[in-house]
Amino acid sequence: MKTKAKTSILTAGAISAITLSSVYYLHAQKQDTKPSAKTTQPTVTTQPAYLSLKLELENAIKTGNQYLKKAQDKKGYWKDNTIPAYTAMAITAAMRDPNLDIKNTPEHIKSAYKWLLSTQKKNGGFYVKGLATYNTATGIMALAASGDPAHIEAIRNGRNFLISQQADFGDNKAMKNLSGGVGYGASAPHSNMSTTTLSVEAIKITEALVKDSAGENHQDLDWDSLIEFVSRCQNLHETNKQPGISNDGSYVYYPGESKAGTQKNVDGTETLRGYGSMTYAGLLSMIYADLDEEDPRVTSAVDWLNKNFTTKENPGMGQQGLYYYFNIMAKALSAANIQTITTKDGKKVDWRSELSKKILTSQREDGSWTNKNSRWWENQPELVTCYAVLTLETIHGSLPNK
Repeated sequence: MKTKAKTSILTAGAISAITLSSVYYLHAQKQDTKPSAKTTQPTVTTQPAYLSLKLELENAIKTGNQYLKKAQDKKGYWKDNTIPAYTAMAITAAMRDPNLDIKNTPEHIKSAYKWLLSTQKKNGGFYVKGLATYNTATGIMALAASGDPAHIEAIRNGRNFLISQQADFGDNKAMKNLSGGVGYGASAPHSNMSTTTLSVEAIKITEALVKDSAGENHQDLDWDSLIEFVSRCQNLHETNKQPGISNDGSYVYYPGESKAGTQKNVDGTETLRGYGSMTYAGLLSMIYADLDEEDPRVTSAVDWLNKNFTTKENPGMGQQGLYYYFNIMAKALSAANIQTITTKDGKKVDWRSELSKKILTSQREDGSWTNKNSRWWENQPELVTCYAVLTLETIHGSLPNK
C-alpha cells in the first residue's frame, strides 16, 4: 500500500528525466504563471569538470539528429508507418536537442508532428494496428516536448487512454498478479515492467500539462495497485511473497517471468534471475510512484545496481537490449539524483562520464548507432540512434551545475 514519503526519492534530479518543454510547463505552474507557446532554453552554468563533456555531448547529439533527419520518410514518419513510436522517439530526440532554438520548430519536425497526430484514434490512443500503449506513451511524450499548448488536448486524450490500459484482473487467480501493471494493449494485454514503466513515465510527466484544463474530469492511475505490481516484479522477500524469487533487489520482466532465465543458488534452489534494464525500470517506476528513498524496495534496487554497474553489457542479458539499457539507466539515475555509483569492489564511478564515453565512442561516421545483437530490434539504426541521442540528452540535461 502506498504511503506518503517523508523523503521522496523524486528530487530535483527527476526533472532532468522529463522532456525539456515539460519542465518549462512544470516550472510555470509552480510559479502560478501560464507557459508561453514557445520558450527559449534557460542558461545553465555547468561545472568546469564537465565543460568538455558537455561540448562532446552536444556535438554527438547534433550529428545523431542530422542522421535521423536524413532517415525520415518524405511523408513525415520514421522507419515504419505502422509503428508511430519510431516517429515519436525521433521527434523527442530532435526537440530535446540542446543545440535547437526551440522558438523555431524545424520544418521536418512539423511534418512529423502532423503525421503523428494523424495516428491518434477516437479512444485517445496513438497506434495503427498494435502496440497501442507503447506507441501512445512515446507519442504523448513527443507532443509534450513541443511546448505547444495546441497539443494539450491530444496529450490529455492519450494520457487517459494509457490510464484505461492499467490492468485489473479482479479475482482471476491466473492473472491477478498482473493487476496494476500495463501491457502492450489489444491482443497483448499482459502486464510487464517495460511497458508499465514507459506508461508511468508518460503519465507522470504530462500530469502538470493536463491537470488544470481537465478540471473535475482529471484522471489518474491507481498508484497503490501500480506499486503492488511493481513490487511483485522485484526479487525481494520483504515485499514480495511469491515463490521462486531471490532476495537481491533486482527486477524481472513480470511476476514469474524473467528474460534472463533462472539461477541455481548455493542451497540448491532455482530462482528467477533479475537483470539490468528491468531493475532500472523498476527504480524509475518507484521514483514516479513517489516512494520514500529509504523504502527497502528502493534501497535494495539501488544496491543491486551499484554492485552490477557496467556499460559493457546489460547485466544478465549480455548485449541484448543494450541501448534500451543505457537509456533507462540514464533516466533512472538522473531522476534519483544519484551522482556516483559505488561498485562491488568499492570504487566510486561517475556514471555520467562512464556512460557518455561508451556511447560517444560507439557512434558511427554517419552519426548513427546500432547494436550487432538484433534482439528487440536493436540492429535497426533508426531505433538505436533514438535511444543513444535521448540518453545523451538526459545526461546533458542532468550535468551538475553547482
